[in-house]
Amino acid sequence: MKYASLLFAFVLLGCSGPGEPQTSTVGDASADGAPRIALVMKSLANEFFSTMADGAKKHQAEHADDYRLIVNGIKDERDLSRQVALVEEMVASGVDAIVIAPADSKALAPALRRAMQAGVVVVNIDNRLDVGVLQREKISIPFVGPDNKAGAKKVGDYLASKLTKGDAVAMLEGLRTSFNGAQRREGFEQAMRQAGIEIVANQSAEWEMSKANTIAAAMLSEHPQIKAILAANDSMALGAMAAVKSSGRGGEVQIVGFDNISAIKSAIGEGKVLATADQHGALLAVYGIEAALAMLENPEETPADIETPVELITAGTPTQ
Repeated sequence: MKYASLLFAFVLLGCSGPGEPQTSTVGDASADGAPRIALVMKSLANEFFSTMADGAKKHQAEHADDYRLIVNGIKDERDLSRQVALVEEMVASGVDAIVIAPADSKALAPALRRAMQAGVVVVNIDNRLDVGVLQREKISIPFVGPDNKAGAKKVGDYLASKLTKGDAVAMLEGLRTSFNGAQRREGFEQAMRQAGIEIVANQSAEWEMSKANTIAAAMLSEHPQIKAILAANDSMALGAMAAVKSSGRGGEVQIVGFDNISAIKSAIGEGKVLATADQHGALLAVYGIEAALAMLENPEETPADIETPVELITAGTPTQ
């Protein structure tokens, strides 16, 4: 099987509900010579990452003779020390490659440098590692993932088309130490700026639904003129949705998110959320795994970044 190019088949895989943090091995442990690939993700309690794990497991089952898969998740998005420990554990266990969605764009780089020095192939997915830190660590790690800024800009532009110049909006950011969080913020900001819409409140809810609910409620109370809330992921959009409902402003305050998890699909269908961005979470880890396999097959080739799709999802988007 050749992995020199990624297979961008847009087949939506079945989504599971929120999962518990876990480490599990998928594939026949007796397979002779099959490379062992570790998928190191963020919190499996976040549906986006449990869906990513399910997609990776499905791919491995379809290519059982080609590799074995070890799936890892941390307790929550901020558990950096545990994610670093997972990388070190995977290296110690003798994996051939690590495909990682880093919880922080800077903190994981030293551990990944040590992994590469031990001969492990590393591929970065979902959240891009900081280029400056990689340069200081004197390593090069390919990024396989979407243009988060462009995706957020699409969502922001669509929201702007439903608002009027001069309207006020609020923004819920992800972790500010994460590159994808910063890129989504910049995409939202660019869309609002171009449309002449004012961001009157902006705070990080660290990707979490409950924190987003609390912050959004405070924003709506302090700024009653808010016409919309831009959330940098769908978990925070769900928290904002609950806050809008509690404030008695359902149907008045528009909400947009990013990720296209199943709960948001339902909310969009019901008119409670306006739009989100789909970065094909069920396939994102698969893209990274295929890139890692290609690097293992061709160790002399210089790995390159690979941009994966991101699409605007609204009530008018055809069901796949």
